[in-house]
Amino acid sequence: MKTARTKDETPGKSPPFTSRFESIGVKVPDRRLSTQELMSGVRMWGKFDLEGLTGIRERRVCGDNEDSYVLSREAALDCLRHSSYRAEDLEMIICCSISKYKDGNAYVFEPPLSLYVKEAIGAARALNFDIANACAGMLTGVSIMNDFIRRGVIRRGMVISGENITSISRNAVPKVKTILSSQLASLTVGDCGAAVILERSPEGKAALAVADFVTLARYSDLCTGWACPDSPGAQMVTDARKIHQVAISDMPPIIEKSLQETGFSFGDIDHIIPHQTSMRAIRSGDKRLAHYFGVRAKNIVVNLQEFGNTASTSHFLALYRFLNERRFQQGERLMLIALASGLIIGVVIFTMDDLVDRYGREN
Repeated sequence: MKTARTKDETPGKSPPFTSRFESIGVKVPDRRLSTQELMSGVRMWGKFDLEGLTGIRERRVCGDNEDSYVLSREAALDCLRHSSYRAEDLEMIICCSISKYKDGNAYVFEPPLSLYVKEAIGAARALNFDIANACAGMLTGVSIMNDFIRRGVIRRGMVISGENITSISRNAVPKVKTILSSQLASLTVGDCGAAVILERSPEGKAALAVADFVTLARYSDLCTGWACPDSPGAQMVTDARKIHQVAISDMPPIIEKSLQETGFSFGDIDHIIPHQTSMRAIRSGDKRLAHYFGVRAKNIVVNLQEFGNTASTSHFLALYRFLNERRFQQGERLMLIALASGLIIGVVIFTMDDLVDRYGREN
C-alpha cells in the first residue's frame, strides 16, 4: 500500500508551500543497562555474543518515574529550548510512539497521549492526535505533518514519540533459549523520547522531500507484539532472518523511486541514517545499496552502540547526537530510511540548513 496523493498533489500541480525541520529535542533515561548485564540473565543453550552480533554495548532504560509520557514531554520541552517558537505557537502535535504508557504501566488510549503532552507543555492552540506505525512512526508523523504544512493548513507543528519499550527485553530474558528464539530481537531495544518541530520553509531555506511510504502487508506477521500475559509490559516475537531478507531485497528500488522524485542520485546523498537495528544488518544493507546503485554510500550514521534500537525515535536520536557533535554541515543532503514491522519501508530526504547552528553549543 502507498500513501494516497492529496488533492493538491495531482500530476503537474505542486502544493503551494514546503516544510523543513526547525528544531529537534531528545530525552534519554539516565539509567544504563549493558548488553553483558542483560545477557547475564539469559540461560541460552550454547554461547552467543549478542554485543558482537549487533554492536550494541548498552541501552538506556526508564527509571521508576519515567514512562512514554515523561519521555515525550521532556523531549518536547528540549525541542522547544532549541526552537525559535514557544509552545503556544504550535498548531498541531502528533504522537507516534508504539508504547503509550503513563503513570507507570497504564497504557493510554483515550484521551490520547498527544493531549497529555500538549497540556503539559502549554500548547493550548494545537490540534492533537496519535498515530501508530511501528518503528516508522515518527517518520510517518513527519510525512503527515509535512502534508498539512505543504497544503497551507498549518504553518508549524511538532511530532513526538516516547518509546518505553524495554519491557519486551525484560520479558524476553527468561524465554530466550537459543539463537533461533523468536524473542531474540527483543533484547536489542532501548528507551528514548524524541520530538521535532516542522515549519513552513522560509524563503530561500532548504525544504523537506518526503517520498511515499510503502507497506508490504503480506509480511505483517514477521514481527508482532502484544501485552505480556505473565509480566508487566509487552512482548514481541520476530522472524528476524526473514524480515531482514525481505527488507534488504525490497529496499533499493523503493529508494531509487524516491530519488527520482526528488531529482537526486544516490551519490548525491552525504549521510544515510538507517533504522538502528544492528551493525550486521546495517552493513548488509550498505553492501546491497552499493551493489544496486553502483556507488558506495558516503557515510552511514550509526548510533546504536550506546542506545540500542529505540524504535520510532531512532532516526531523530541519531540526528540529535550528530548535530551536537557538529558532524553535519549546511548544504549536505541526508536520507532517513525507515524499515519497520508491517513491513514498512519509507524514505525522507532533506538538505541540511541552519538547523546546525542551533546545536553543538550551550543554548
